[in-house]
Amino acid sequence: MSGDSFGALTDVEKIMLDSVKATGPISFSTFMQLSLGHPTHGYYMKPEHAVFGTQGDFITSPEISQIFGELVALWMIKQGTLMDDILRVLKQLPAARGKLKSIHLVESSATMRALQESKLRKASQEGNFEINWHDAIEEIEHEEDVFTMLVAHEFFDALPVNVIERTQQGWNEVLIAPSSDPSIRYTMPSSESDQNSDSPPQLHHTSSRWTCVLSPTPTASSTLLGLTSPRFFSLPVGTRIEVSRASMNQARGIGKLINTKGGGCALVIDYGADKVFSDSMRAFKQHKIVDIFCSPGECDVTTNVDFALLKESMADLVPTYGPISQRHFLTSMGIEIRAAALLRSASSLERKKAIEDGTGRLIDPLGMGEQYKVLGAVAKNRAEEGQDVGEVWPFTVIQDNAKQSYC
Repeated sequence: MSGDSFGALTDVEKIMLDSVKATGPISFSTFMQLSLGHPTHGYYMKPEHAVFGTQGDFITSPEISQIFGELVALWMIKQGTLMDDILRVLKQLPAARGKLKSIHLVESSATMRALQESKLRKASQEGNFEINWHDAIEEIEHEEDVFTMLVAHEFFDALPVNVIERTQQGWNEVLIAPSSDPSIRYTMPSSESDQNSDSPPQLHHTSSRWTCVLSPTPTASSTLLGLTSPRFFSLPVGTRIEVSRASMNQARGIGKLINTKGGGCALVIDYGADKVFSDSMRAFKQHKIVDIFCSPGECDVTTNVDFALLKESMADLVPTYGPISQRHFLTSMGIEIRAAALLRSASSLERKKAIEDGTGRLIDPLGMGEQYKVLGAVAKNRAEEGQDVGEVWPFTVIQDNAKQSYC
């Protein structure tokens, strides 16, 4: 296999083919790990890829408006680009000034680390704090007497997921194989997946080069993944779901990191919902959605986040709140007031338009405002020191209002 309508084989595809020849069809988890994080050929690892911004493949909330990072920082005090805005706010608040000891960034890409270092260098020098990089949350040292503030913004959506399908035998795994390989004897995944009307769209990814196949029997991995949440126990035969073991591990890492003597708080901001998804995986190239099997290693691949799974993973460590929509979070935190202040001080009509457009996009009910969700977590000891565990602004107020509306 040298090339077809998708062009020449990418380096990642060559690795995928070698893996299939050696051990059979690969999991979606392996596909994402290779496509995004391969040390030399992964999408995030290549310096020539403009991952974010107008020249990249995806635009994130912090790049649209500085207000996003400012309001996240304010929430942190009460209980990249994003980090630069947070540090600027912390510097201006008396309660935080001079108390910041260190910044820890979880980033495996050397290219992204270099960009972050150049963006944060000035703040680090002025604030006299260290910046440290890690490949995973578990690498961050737990400091018992330090209050930890953690932000995971569009972090979980890039973590690998496995796709499993409920069969009469149990949970079988949906795998990836070359579509033209006659040696692959696995069956095709069920076309009757997810009859529940509340479920996301079905998985029907087939390209001229790669296709989905179903493992003939449940695997050890798929069986364990099917047991990770009680929500999965009663799902009917034919249901297909995306489950991320990496997300569970990272969520527990967050819980452990902030649940110390010094206390802490965390915000997880990502697109997803408080439920499991069946077919949310997609690939982005130059701000457009493309086939997920189009040029692996050359496109950004993401999935929706199952926030319910994150909450279950850290439930025994810290109380969690939400998720609520990004629109509700930012509106409750005063985005319109802050935008009005910036408009008054804007030096040009172009600047005013940028502020108005950026604010509108962040809270757009038909776009980012509802697509992105915000999950909060506050260390238990803060609640035990006199704060009601249910009183975490703005999560509690929004949830109480929702209950009243429902009643």
